[in-house]
This record gives sequence, structure tokens and C-alpha cells, in this order.
Amino acid sequence: MSTLHFADHRQHINSVIQAALDAADPAQALDGNWPYALTQTTGPCYVVGAGKAALEMALKFDSLFEGNLAGGAVAVVPERLKNLRQRPKRFNVYPAAHPLPDERNVKAARAIAEVAALARDGDTLICLFSGGGSAHLTLPSEGLTLDDLRKITEALQHSGAPIHALNTVRKHCERLKGGKLAQIAQPAQVWSFILSDVIGDQLYAIASGPTASDPTTFGDAVEVLKRYSCMTAAPSVTSYLQAGAQGDHQETLKPGDPALVNVSNMLIGSNRRALNAARKHLQKIGLPVVGYEFNIEGEARILGLNLGMTAQSLVDRPDRPCAWLIGGETTVTVHGSGKGGRNQEIALAAAIALEGLENVALAAFSTDGIDGPTDAAGAVVTGETMARARAMGLSPDEYLANNNSYEFFEKVGGLIKIGSTGTNVNDIAVMIAY
Repeated sequence: MSTLHFADHRQHINSVIQAALDAADPAQALDGNWPYALTQTTGPCYVVGAGKAALEMALKFDSLFEGNLAGGAVAVVPERLKNLRQRPKRFNVYPAAHPLPDERNVKAARAIAEVAALARDGDTLICLFSGGGSAHLTLPSEGLTLDDLRKITEALQHSGAPIHALNTVRKHCERLKGGKLAQIAQPAQVWSFILSDVIGDQLYAIASGPTASDPTTFGDAVEVLKRYSCMTAAPSVTSYLQAGAQGDHQETLKPGDPALVNVSNMLIGSNRRALNAARKHLQKIGLPVVGYEFNIEGEARILGLNLGMTAQSLVDRPDRPCAWLIGGETTVTVHGSGKGGRNQEIALAAAIALEGLENVALAAFSTDGIDGPTDAAGAVVTGETMARARAMGLSPDEYLANNNSYEFFEKVGGLIKIGSTGTNVNDIAVMIAY
């Protein structure tokens, strides 16, 4: 007979979260993928970085690299920078906002471009990229403004555009994305260490591919605006992209471009690796994983509903306790005026479908610790969550319709708060039946 009990579900879920975060630790990932060639570098070396894990990666690089580090610029999540006891001595750090860029992002991106331009033939440029890097590397193309980029980013996000679509637009409106950072650094040797936060782990999509070739075009970017009804959201952006599609602006770098001949891109962490670590941990504590999915996309509430319906099959299994595990990144099409994130929306939709089921718990969380514009990473729900809400006079359906999952869980309980983690490899959901 199993010694695992439903009453301990929060403890078990917390341990799964920790196992996933340990596997996504950016410093360990960099250390484990440190190439021998860099230990032999004798010439000047420069470092740049952007994304939610950039600070941890840069600090680890500083401890690993014993050569001549001539300078550097790293964009950092403001909360991580605030908690830094001592600023690095061999490179500069710049706070940068996420998901919507502000003037700090432009300052950070400009500093990164200036460092890349310092690298000469025979020099080495180290690039450290992770989720959030697209926002951190915001540097508008000539003729566009920060406000233009903020408007189109916000409009696409509210329309439910997935990250690949959003980044297709970003790459064609800005100066550092789509291989353009590598172009600035040529002919220096460029090493990029990349922690993936996108489905499929395509290098051109992570942080919008600043050192990778890009298969998308200006025409593709225009099609994204059409598909998500955003042609009028930022008229300057639409005009710029249309002009680019007519050949008036330089395209992003394509496969085979000579500017990329000295570039080595290395994927050092991903959602799948964190998911595998979570699976091993669940099995270790006596919760065999009987359902396992990765690269999940789509509307958050639909995934939540499907998970809630799947719960019934878990509860009916004679080999309980067991778990169901998924990884990926959903989107939220915003119709209401509430506050929440995609993982909280998954959890709320799942809770509605779970109502009345006994001995089952579900958690959905973001590995960066920040789900949407909130201080929560996600939420935990059970078959009892709806009864608790109704006893308080709350209508879960109304909260879901208003995209107000954060306020719902703030009242009912269940928010997962782990703070900014310093990493980002998408989202994970785990369902446990006891």
C-alpha cells in the first residue's frame, strides 16, 4: 500500500517544482557545456547577455573564464539586480523590463550592441541568451520608436499570438535580432550559450535569434499582423514591415550568410530537460508518470479544461497513485479586464472541470517564477477548489471569462509564489491522483 497521501499534495508539488528548477539552473547548464576551446583563448574576450537567466549565466561565465575579459554588457531582470550583493567587476549590468520593453531595455540593448562592435578579428564574443531575451534586446530599427514596439507587442500578446509569431515581427522591426548581433561582431569568433524558452527549441526563435540565421521574412511578419488582426495596432510598424516586404529594408540574416561563419550556437537547457527531471523525481518518490507530453501550445483555458477531463481517467486507474506531466507554453486571448497569467488560467479552467473529484491535485507553473504581470508562478487546484469558491459566493466562470485568475486564487487560495528564479524554460503542469 502506498504511503503517499492526498493531504500531502502541496508538498509533493513543491518538490516537483524544485526538481524542475534545479534541472533548469543556468549556471549549472553553462558549467556542464563549457567548451575546451574557450580555455585556450588568449586574445581579448567580450561578454554580452540578455534574458531572465542572463545574470546567473554571466556570473558563472566570469568564474569559469580566466582569460582577458576586456568588457561586457548584460541585461538583467530588475528584481535579480536589486538582490545582487556586489556588482560584477569585469562586465556591466543593465536592468531591463519584461514583457513590455521600456527605456531601460533600449539602453541595455544599445550597450550590448556597442560591446559587440568592439570585438575585432581574433577576438571572442561570448553571448548568453535565455527566455526574456527578446524584450531585453529591444532596439528599434530606424524610423520606429520604442512606443511603436510596445504597441505591437502588447496587441499581439492580447490577441493570443504565440511566441514564434511575435518574434517574427520583432526580428523585422529591430536592430539586434535575426542574426544582426552576430553581424555587428564579425569577424570575431562568437560563442552563444542558449537556454531555450520556446517550443521546439529553434535557435532562430529563442530571444529572437540574435546570433542565428532566420528563415522568416518581412512578408511573414506582415502575415502575422493580418492573422491576429493587428494591422492597425501600430501603423508605423505595419508600414515599415510592408516596405520591407517590398525590398526597402535589409532582411534578417539567412542560412549560409557569411556573417555567421564564425558563430557557434549551443543549446544548454530547455523545457524538455526540466520536464525529464520532474518525471524522474516523481517516479523516485513513488508517483509513476502515466501521461507525458511536451511541446504543448494552444489556448490556456482549453488545455486546463482538457487536463481536468483527463483527471477522471487518472482517478479511475487501479494503479494509483500516479501522475500526469506536460510541458510547453500556452497563450491567453484576452477578452476581459482582469489580472492573471497563462498558468493561473490553466489552473482555473482545470479546477472547474475537476469539481467534485476526490484525491486529485493539479499545478501549473512558469519556471521563471513570473506568470503574466503577477507575482505568482501559477496555481494549485484540487477537486475541492470550486466548493471552496462557491462557499465564498464566487463564480469561477465569471473570473475565467474576465481573465481574472489571479484575484480568484488570491481569494480562494492556491497561488504558487516562488519569486523570480533566474531561469526560464517555459511552463510545466503536473497532475497527481492518489
